[in-house]
Amino acid sequence: MKASVLRILTLSACTLVVLAGFRFSVQAAHEPVSVHTQHGPLTSDTGSFILNGTSYVPLVSFAQTMGEYAVQWDGQTAHLTSEQLTLSATPGQHWLEANGRCLYIPDAVRLVDGRTMVPLRTLAQIYGLDLSWDEQSNTVFVSGDTELLEAGESYYDEHTLYWLSRVISAESQGEPLTGQIAVGNVVLNRLNSDVFPNDLYQVIFQPGQFEPVENGTIHNDPYHLSVTAAKLCLEGARVVGDCMYFFAPDLSPGTWIVNNRTYYTTIGCHRFYL
Repeated sequence: MKASVLRILTLSACTLVVLAGFRFSVQAAHEPVSVHTQHGPLTSDTGSFILNGTSYVPLVSFAQTMGEYAVQWDGQTAHLTSEQLTLSATPGQHWLEANGRCLYIPDAVRLVDGRTMVPLRTLAQIYGLDLSWDEQSNTVFVSGDTELLEAGESYYDEHTLYWLSRVISAESQGEPLTGQIAVGNVVLNRLNSDVFPNDLYQVIFQPGQFEPVENGTIHNDPYHLSVTAAKLCLEGARVVGDCMYFFAPDLSPGTWIVNNRTYYTTIGCHRFYL
């Protein structure tokens, strides 16, 4: 887990990997699926589909079945606004933003035939709706009374977001988003463990655990993507299970971790251990 002031040089190679495949457009057809909302069948010139077990729907078409929205496309991002909801979704990104909150999308926001496609279950979370599946008709039914997502300013604890975003940034700035989420997962896993303190600040500032505490970089303003990663962690995004340790082999041999913990996975420049 130990890092050094040379971290930014080491991690730059990982950054190039991320940028290489960040933007994409889905043109190939996936398994089609029908969607039936409280207001009738969801219709669009671009059909809904299933990808890795997740139903994707056209964002604008779905939102407009729920009410009137101002819609804008700025060349990169779709924006929807109404009196009670502000939403933005960027094809290629693994999250969307709604009312100041960040919601994780493992297979990313998609762009199909010029339409921004997002998981139906994410929209159901935003609108407080229920989903049910009818296998025989290959249809997802949307039901329930609309209860829009609580705003981020009241949902996120300010103290928790402040320190979690800083430790993520100091430990993994330059890592892919998944790697930054993984670092946040480790910190929160420790918080929920009987082995470590039960206060986030104490977990982060426990002596000998995080190099950024020792070299002072923990106090630097966090990289913007690290704030997003912290929010995603607080929303429940998990990518490394119950891991509680990690280190970067290019910066530290991680001898104690390797000899005493169970290897789980490698993400970017970090190896994660249970």
